[in-house]
Amino acid sequence: MKNENLRELLVEELKDLYSAENQLTKALPKVAKNASDPQLKKAIESHLKETEGHVARLEQIFEALGEKPTGQKCKAMEGLVEEGSEAIESDFEGAVKDSDLIAAARRVEHYEMAGYAGVRSFAELLGETDAVNLLTETLDEEQETEEKLTELATEINAEANGGSGDNESEQETARPRVMKAKAGR
Repeated sequence: MKNENLRELLVEELKDLYSAENQLTKALPKVAKNASDPQLKKAIESHLKETEGHVARLEQIFEALGEKPTGQKCKAMEGLVEEGSEAIESDFEGAVKDSDLIAAARRVEHYEMAGYAGVRSFAELLGETDAVNLLTETLDEEQETEEKLTELATEINAEANGGSGDNESEQETARPRVMKAKAGR
């Protein structure tokens, strides 16, 4: 009985990820179109191709499990996509807009990494080796994308800050404000 319940959870979580990835395939072209930095645009377009591969891998897993991938709407991704749309529609321009787009994209990547890590652990416990391998491949790609976005953010955020690149002193000044804000709660 325990395995049946965990298997049901695995299937539900996979459906959620399937919905999330499909939402991203629709959203990423808009993000790429609004990125002004050529490297950022290229990274987003590249991740779109990977995302299409993620959808295909999930379909493989569903087929192997004898399940259908439909019937679930990922509300979290819907919200993250909406935040990305707000970044696209903002009045920011150039590097500042790109910084906003990267921040939104990084939130998406972290959500996906958490989702894939979770379902992979379920698949491991259930002995679904093929699913584990496919999920690991996707999780690795999500982590690589996040690392690439982090690298791009370092350069683009410095440009958005007038090219100073003085991230360390910015972080030091930001920390006391965060601590004061938390203390005031």
